[in-house]
Amino acid sequence: MEAFQSWVSEHKLTSIGAVWASAIGASLAYNSRGRSPLKPSLRLIHARMHSQALTLAVLSGAAAYHYYEKSCSSQEKVTNA
Repeated sequence: MEAFQSWVSEHKLTSIGAVWASAIGASLAYNSRGRSPLKPSLRLIHARMHSQALTLAVLSGAAAYHYYEKSCSSQEKVTNA
């Protein structure tokens, strides 16, 4: 788990892009499963909206994690000084 966290910490934009792409794929797969009265263009628009909402949530989480990481490192510097 620590290796995964360090990779995500180093490749923030890549991991957010991967979440976005997988959200689009999952939403399209979910909406195209079964018979839906929506046109394919509307399914694509809905998939994009779902993935944007998830991406905003991930970006907010990444910002909170970055702030937490930064505040912990600054507290360690004060403690060690």
